[in-house]
Amino acid sequence: MKVFLAGAAGVVGRRLTILLRRAGHEVAGTTRSEAKAAALRAIGAVPVLVDAYDADKLKLAVYAVQPDVIIHQLTDLPQTIDPNTLQSALAANARLRITGTRNLIDAALTNNVRRVIAQSIAFAYAPGHAQGQPPLTEDHPIDPAQRGVIALERAVTQTPGIDGIVLRYGRFYGPGTWTEVPNSTGPLHVDAAAQAALLALTKGKPGIYNIAEDDGAVSSEKAKRDLDFDASFRIEP
Repeated sequence: MKVFLAGAAGVVGRRLTILLRRAGHEVAGTTRSEAKAAALRAIGAVPVLVDAYDADKLKLAVYAVQPDVIIHQLTDLPQTIDPNTLQSALAANARLRITGTRNLIDAALTNNVRRVIAQSIAFAYAPGHAQGQPPLTEDHPIDPAQRGVIALERAVTQTPGIDGIVLRYGRFYGPGTWTEVPNSTGPLHVDAAAQAALLALTKGKPGIYNIAEDDGAVSSEKAKRDLDFDASFRIEP
């Protein structure tokens, strides 16, 4: 299968590229950096130098690849947490979710790519869930303040002609993230996040899936049932 992986040089994207190649898939992975392009070649991807904000070039890039599936793992977050710049970083990430996602969806429509798999978050639910209540499911409303998340999920799941799957990831930990160990509710190792995207290539109906470890915060039962999601998955060296 040919996969157009947007954000292949990111934390999840790199792990996902490894899994896709091991499974025998062809991977064209996007990056804006020549240095990161070399790193993608080293793990078996064909690098695609393109900016998600450049809608026309993105359409041409997808046309050149002719993929069966587009996977959206784009983020715009710093490698380390700086309280002084965190709000501006979150704003930049929200902008990417809104505009970058729309451009990817338009590129998919232009090039007749029906299946799109996109990264979202499982910690954007509306507040008010008390401790001791059942874990949050995909039916619980998203916090209205999470404009970027709402725009991304609507574009992926409500665009006619797109069979979109949204993976609501828990709070990442592991290689390349802000922490090596779980440090909050609804954690998720980056390897398990990558595997969920790999599984979604061929499994699961269009829709939204929570992807997180079972700690009572969110329920991943739908992903376990439909995608065979396993939160304990780790990439072997």
